[in-house]
Amino acid sequence: MLEHKFHRPEAGLVMTRTEAGGREVSGYASLFGLRDQGGDVVEKGAYAASLARMAKAGARVRMLWQHDPAQPIGIWDEVREDGQGLWVKGRLLTEVEKGREAAALLEAGAIDGLSIGYRTVKADRDGKGRRLLRELELWEVSLVTFPMLPEARVAAKSDDLAQDFRDLAGLFDSARLALIRR
Repeated sequence: MLEHKFHRPEAGLVMTRTEAGGREVSGYASLFGLRDQGGDVVEKGAYAASLARMAKAGARVRMLWQHDPAQPIGIWDEVREDGQGLWVKGRLLTEVEKGREAAALLEAGAIDGLSIGYRTVKADRDGKGRRLLRELELWEVSLVTFPMLPEARVAAKSDDLAQDFRDLAGLFDSARLALIRR
């Protein structure tokens, strides 16, 4: 069964314009060690086997709009695990209607979350009522309206330097709150 894990990246989902007029997005789709509203905690290394299988098969993680498989909106050019979580970088395809809409909504701040679509391969329960996700088969990463980690913030990069600094201050504040809640 395919599951979804919504996340508003505290490290920031950043959108930049390319020279060709396209839109590039990057940020964390999942962070390790944080309990989400569903009581799940993704552990370090949870995506490694899935990403290795996909690389070997020449397959890609899909970029969807709100988890709708009928609405691909771009391409993830890079999907990798690091010490913080699952980092993604890709391009919104503004040649398609939904890609243009997603770019406009991101720029306006109307959407600000990422969500993963996955199948749980290995998970355990701990004594605190949490489900510890140890291995996940990653299928897709979507741009979404409602993330599962509400304390995290997303920034959209713009040509307005003052706004960028306000966004950065918001990110630091979100990170501080996340550390306090741990």
